[in-house]
Amino acid sequence: MMDLKFIRENLAQVEEGIRKKNASLDLSQFRALDEQRRRILAQAEELKALRNRVSEEIAQTKKKGGNADDKIAEMKRVGDDIKNLDNELKNVEDQLYQLQIRIPNLPHASVPVGKSAADNVVVKQWGEIPRFDFTPKSHWDLNENLRLIDFEGGAKVSGSFFVNFQGKGAKLVRSLINFMLDLHIDKHGYTEVFPPFVVGREAMFGTGQLPKMEDDMYRVEADDLFLIPTAEVPVTNLLAGKMLAGADLPINYTAYTPCFRREAGAYGKDTKGLMRLHQFDKVEMVKCTRPETSYEEHEKLLQNSEEVLQMLGLPYRVLLLCSGDMSFAAAKCYDIEVWAPGMQKWLEVSSCSNFEDFQARRANIRFRPEPSAKPQFVHTLNSSGLALPRTIIAIMENFQTDEGTIVVPEVLRSFMGVSVLK
Repeated sequence: MMDLKFIRENLAQVEEGIRKKNASLDLSQFRALDEQRRRILAQAEELKALRNRVSEEIAQTKKKGGNADDKIAEMKRVGDDIKNLDNELKNVEDQLYQLQIRIPNLPHASVPVGKSAADNVVVKQWGEIPRFDFTPKSHWDLNENLRLIDFEGGAKVSGSFFVNFQGKGAKLVRSLINFMLDLHIDKHGYTEVFPPFVVGREAMFGTGQLPKMEDDMYRVEADDLFLIPTAEVPVTNLLAGKMLAGADLPINYTAYTPCFRREAGAYGKDTKGLMRLHQFDKVEMVKCTRPETSYEEHEKLLQNSEEVLQMLGLPYRVLLLCSGDMSFAAAKCYDIEVWAPGMQKWLEVSSCSNFEDFQARRANIRFRPEPSAKPQFVHTLNSSGLALPRTIIAIMENFQTDEGTIVVPEVLRSFMGVSVLK
């Protein structure tokens, strides 16, 4: 969340940022509540000053042997008024807080202003779009003979938008996870963690999923726990409430987890094959950095995600998201999209975000630049490295042959034990 003092002192800038984020949030109530807060504080301070002054007078009167009963009664009424004002102040500050946590992060100055995905900017493209001397098939058509994915079985045991990988398909999932983790750990220098797949409400609030997106999450009602929508949630919150040493930053974590999202396919879009699933696998990277280096680390994070696709030999492009297409918590975000020739579409496989101190304020993650320095909030970042379902789509569709087989990318062959899926 944003600093309340910053909001109060820069309300016009915050309102402009909300408009750029294409969010519907009216801050007129914030203005009214903040003005009410100032009035209550002024009244309370005035009464407290009066109480202090009269209390001194009462003491002097008693010291001289006089009667101070009237003033004592008056100060009891003043004390009751102060108590009522304090209760009123708490109520107003609670309402301000509820507004504060619903204000989205402001877009960074380098983010293009726009309203939707149509306004995103392609900043890079890598690799050659494959050309076939036959009509390339979609991954679901290829799967009819290969049987890597059991769509019917997944739906049978769990319902729509769940799948069961089987045989070489299951091994492909495991191979991709191991390949990506090894790359991020051994080459990119991340520390692997293996976090819980369910988290409490406080963790979901810390990374910004709650309260805005509660309806999109799977919730275990009896325990008020949530199935994680991304490893970003448990991994970032491993640092919640901590005071870190500046010398230990940046902290770089990577993790494999399944991810659970109720909204998959909810709008009747891209519902075929592996495009939208309620449960999917993903390898995630999370960074915790000093504020002054976070945008440098953001570019490194993007490169780490890109390298996965480069080593797999998959053509991709990088988009800088416009202000209106970014998430609630992001200040700047790149999407990486891989080409799927069977579907003739670019598919998002990674979202690489810098949240600045937005999540750190919610989760209370701070550091001291020097041992005796004043604490500051860290900056948090995360990126998919990568999401598996659409990466598997890209592998199947880019490396298909006219015989309906799939050539396994060279970097996966030692994991898979085969060079062709057939």
